[in-house]
Amino acid sequence: MDFELSDEQRQLQDSVARFVQTNYSFEQRRALVATDAGFSENNWKQFAELGWLALSLPEEYGGIGLGPVETMIVMEEFGKGLVTEPYMATVIMGAGAIVHGGSDEQKKSLLPQVAEGKLKLAFGFAERQSRYNLSDVETTAQPIRDGSFKLNGMKGVVFGAPAADKIIVSARTSGNSRDADGISLFIVDKDQAGVSVRGYPTADGLRAGEVTLENVEVGQGAMLGAMGKALPVIEKVIDHAIAAIAAEATGAMSHLNDMTLEYIKTREQFGQPIGKFQVLQHRMVDMFIAHEEAKSMAMMAAMRVDEEDEAERKKAMSAAKVQIGKSGRYVGQQAIQLHGGIGMTDEYAAGHYFKRLTMVDRSFGDVDFHLKRFSDLS
Repeated sequence: MDFELSDEQRQLQDSVARFVQTNYSFEQRRALVATDAGFSENNWKQFAELGWLALSLPEEYGGIGLGPVETMIVMEEFGKGLVTEPYMATVIMGAGAIVHGGSDEQKKSLLPQVAEGKLKLAFGFAERQSRYNLSDVETTAQPIRDGSFKLNGMKGVVFGAPAADKIIVSARTSGNSRDADGISLFIVDKDQAGVSVRGYPTADGLRAGEVTLENVEVGQGAMLGAMGKALPVIEKVIDHAIAAIAAEATGAMSHLNDMTLEYIKTREQFGQPIGKFQVLQHRMVDMFIAHEEAKSMAMMAAMRVDEEDEAERKKAMSAAKVQIGKSGRYVGQQAIQLHGGIGMTDEYAAGHYFKRLTMVDRSFGDVDFHLKRFSDLS
């Protein structure tokens, strides 16, 4: 595989890196996380002006039409600053569901609004009992009249839900709770009757919500794709999300390694910098290797996420997720240990990076889940 970036991709990388350096110092991020929204609307407008919200959207629907590699570049730089704006929730997952499952009319109506920064989305696919099983759906969609449906159920840990204007939810139109067939996707307005969102900060400072649907009536036009055939769309969206957070995790690891290296160069013990002790040098080398292994797998994920062979795509995403989980845990643990007590404090950045890496490991399937999925597909 050719991992060399083009001139245009390097320009994109430099642009995002400058934004993060200017707007995401640790103190600036802490101030954002402490707000009710947890992110900056001004930053979101800047994302739209710079074309980042349109990056992966098709050109015919107001996008730029670039691919997963460009998304990888953006997410890696976001990871270095622990960016809190709901980019993944809106662009990768919400808009991704519309791109992969929506009708031409739905794409024309919604995607240009996403690209312009006027519409935020969230993707509610998980439920309390489902854990990592995407086909475990108990939310129901009952037909009522003229092609309309009534939705009832609850979606858990919906990333970006508190800020979303519309939420795309999975609901069962037929079958039993774990059947692969019978799952459909619906677009609901967050402020319509029967929809309630209980928002909360996650352990890493981002925002998610529990979405409750009580007799929510939606028309036929709210359904994404064919009735009862949404599982392949959901799986594709989640695989794209895995590729995106894999890149984000490599950015977080890179910054955490840089922080730790700088710390051991300046922290003195026994009259000299602790970085002169060979055992700590060996640890830094191991952390560097773990990051490089993760980065290679993140690159592979970006280049394989649009693989036409579904089994090969899933295997690639699972392989990347396993390595990201292992590397993120190792880099985070070693960074905390090398920083000593200060690494555990809320006033210092190292712990926040470790929290984000831990959340990445748990999102969309942990190491054990993806080891099993890879084995089952092999």
